[in-house]
Amino acid sequence: MTDTPAVIRFEGVEKTFPARSGTGAVSALSNVNLSVPEGAIVGVIGRSGAGKSTLIRLVNGLERPTAGRVVVDGTDITALSESGLREARRSIGMVFQHFNLLARRTAYDNVALPLEIAGVSAREIKARVEPLLDLVGLADKRNRYPAELSGGQKQRVGIARALATQPRVLLSDEATSALDPETTNQILALLRKVNAELKLTVLLITHEMAVIKSVADRVAVLDGGQIVEEGRTFEIFARPQHPTTRSFLSALTGATLPAYFVDRLKSDYAPGAQAVLRIVFTGTHATDPVLSRVSRDLGIDINIIQAQVDDIAGEPFGVIVVSVPGDPQTLSSIVASVEGQGHATEVVGYV
Repeated sequence: MTDTPAVIRFEGVEKTFPARSGTGAVSALSNVNLSVPEGAIVGVIGRSGAGKSTLIRLVNGLERPTAGRVVVDGTDITALSESGLREARRSIGMVFQHFNLLARRTAYDNVALPLEIAGVSAREIKARVEPLLDLVGLADKRNRYPAELSGGQKQRVGIARALATQPRVLLSDEATSALDPETTNQILALLRKVNAELKLTVLLITHEMAVIKSVADRVAVLDGGQIVEEGRTFEIFARPQHPTTRSFLSALTGATLPAYFVDRLKSDYAPGAQAVLRIVFTGTHATDPVLSRVSRDLGIDINIIQAQVDDIAGEPFGVIVVSVPGDPQTLSSIVASVEGQGHATEVVGYV
């Protein structure tokens, strides 16, 4: 948890839907407790059907919880009337996966739409919309229609529209999943820019750990309607505890070994076998010459099988998989030496 005040709080939230058969109920969310700190970007990741969309729709009142409370900027969203919800939604911006732009309105007019609905004067609309189009890099596309824009440009219009009412909170519902990788990176950079320049709190849902890695300060892992792991993004990447989290991270952090190598792995040690050791390098010691120290101090050979160095939430992070002498005494000394230098280890198996 963090000491920063929470702008969004889920308190014991449950959500069930009637079963299609007409009998019983289907649980979408179960006992969800989550805080989104002020000014943070918090990502919620889960597979299809995990409850992500339901979770985010509870924040702006598009869904009501079966039990529990959702509090946004001090307001209990679950207790509001329909008119109260309409008022509250002005402080909650929403960016959609498929843009949801009106085809017959220009970029300028799409951004202006929520202000027109709110009864804002044309002069004030212009004063808000033009700086927003500039912020998202579309000042020169103000008179273009959605059909004339690329997917990334459409999403930029969607972000500007979500910001038009000067919200305290921005919700992102799979905002990059319909975009190519390069455009995705551009949109994520824009979300980070909006977060930093406008001091905006962002809650995003995604099924892609690469999105979390690129932009989120904190992450919550949703599985079967429950939050199974939550914390700082770097800490979750460095030391994932739940199998679902490890599954999401496996390819992204170099945790997945090549199939040809996995086929050779044995779970138990046999005389003369090499141990396969995964070492996670994190923080200020990520660039230390750990392997050379271990090799020199213990007089052993270390074979590097796989290595990946990355940056997670602005902090260095690396995973190296090595093979080392597998006899229990030597292996124990290696693990002690590596962990004594501040790094995590895992014995993957023996070859």
